[in-house]
Amino acid sequence: MYRYDEFDHAFVHQRVAQFRDQVARRMSGELSEEEFKPLRLMNGLYLQLHAYMLRVAIPYGVLSARQLRCLADISRRYDKGYGHITTRQNIQFNWIKLSDMPDLLEILAGVEMHAIQTSGNCIRNTTADHFAGAAADEIEDPRVWCEIIRQWSTLHPEFSFLPRKFKIAVSGATEDRAALRVHDIGLQLRRNEAGETGFEVMVGGGQGRSPMIAKTIRKYLPKAELLSYLESILRIYNQQGRRDNMYKARIKILVHELGAENLAKLVETEWQQIREGAIDLPETEVARIEHYFEPPPFTVSTDAGLDAARHGDSEFNTWLERNVSAHKQPGYAIATISLKPAGKPPGDISAEQMEVVADLAECYSFDELRATHQQNLVLPHVRKSDLFEVWETLKAHGLANANHGLISDIIACPGMDFCSLATARSLPVAKEISMRFADIAYQQDIGDLRLNISGCINACGHHHVGHIGILGLDKRGEESYQITLGGRSDKNAAIGEVIGPAFSADKIVDAVETVMRTYLDQRLSGEAFIDAYTRMGREPFKERLYANN
Repeated sequence: MYRYDEFDHAFVHQRVAQFRDQVARRMSGELSEEEFKPLRLMNGLYLQLHAYMLRVAIPYGVLSARQLRCLADISRRYDKGYGHITTRQNIQFNWIKLSDMPDLLEILAGVEMHAIQTSGNCIRNTTADHFAGAAADEIEDPRVWCEIIRQWSTLHPEFSFLPRKFKIAVSGATEDRAALRVHDIGLQLRRNEAGETGFEVMVGGGQGRSPMIAKTIRKYLPKAELLSYLESILRIYNQQGRRDNMYKARIKILVHELGAENLAKLVETEWQQIREGAIDLPETEVARIEHYFEPPPFTVSTDAGLDAARHGDSEFNTWLERNVSAHKQPGYAIATISLKPAGKPPGDISAEQMEVVADLAECYSFDELRATHQQNLVLPHVRKSDLFEVWETLKAHGLANANHGLISDIIACPGMDFCSLATARSLPVAKEISMRFADIAYQQDIGDLRLNISGCINACGHHHVGHIGILGLDKRGEESYQITLGGRSDKNAAIGEVIGPAFSADKIVDAVETVMRTYLDQRLSGEAFIDAYTRMGREPFKERLYANN
């Protein structure tokens, strides 16, 4: 993983010192909340319903054991003993005191972490495939380019005050695990006819009030020219993006209004003017960054004892089938740690559990782990012969939930329990659904399914691209929940369709089960939910859901 250079260290410590002074001025009354707000947001600090919330950056989701132990310590000392993994592969702490923030940021700086650009109208944390560098279907490791984008975009003078927040995702695999098509820019590593690796560039995806799928504006871009092309896109957006209406300020609206073809022409024109400049990195710098992402020192490894262990323990076998994925290195596997136990908030992890996972990463995964946009964690490089020991440790600490990719592997925002923008609660609904479908045999019978919940139209829970999406609404002072079906964030990305009127809080879980029963009654042999919905359309589901209305 990438290590800070001298500039990084100096820059982050300078920011801590600056913010320490800003916090002192706020607490003394020298700064009003209105004056302080843009300063705290630049450091990832939000004012929520009950307390300040700090969002800590985890670049492209990669963490070391030392860093996770530090986050565990912060959760004990400055929060309530837990953290929350977000859909941008970051971690949030929901109960922060303003007076503690400078010391907390100083501690983060000590392990090469910060909270810069985790909020505000800037380029946010660039996300990646959480299996990057390990996936069997990977063309090339995208983390190198995520790091290059991070360095280029951090406090970029032209892009620190964009019309709205801006999100970039990068993938190097054939399967899209990074939700590229619902980002402002999605970058897919591809090979051209000559076998050279470059990027397909997709622009204008996003969720919120106007969900849209990104459009390809360049099928192949040489890697060497990535930054100049990105800069061209951002310049056009900065010049022509809406600033008069925050709900129409995202680049997706610009793409929609101009059309992808016209936007591509504008970008190409801008690019021709700047591409000969000194924007792109020299090969020596690319090589320097690539060095940090060289494969770990794999050894010759077998799966000795694995078959005996899986046949001897059905729980372990179930976990292997759901939570373990193919690795590009023979003898190794990728293990997903689900943070979705029945009846608990999705994505939460206690300090003690963080320390357990840190130990596992250090002992079994070359001191590396990942946070996923699905609010889970990943051990990317585990020897197959060690999987049983890893599972036993996870099981002993409530982390061996064998539900990765099943109905209880729910994505959910904090909702009205924490967020001042939310119009309904998300977490209680997620808890009730996970309890209703707690039987792992029932979940396995349903099969692959993504269920996402948002507590308001801002769609932080990605409900638009859930196979089943749930949107919490305020209906005349009461919480209600709208269901969408058919969304997906993979390479066939689609926005879910609204099925009909919203359901009250006491009926939404029954409605989800009705959707499941309809699917189970009418599916073809071996047919996944999303494929069945594509074949059947919404009418059979709508008919069953509103049969008594």
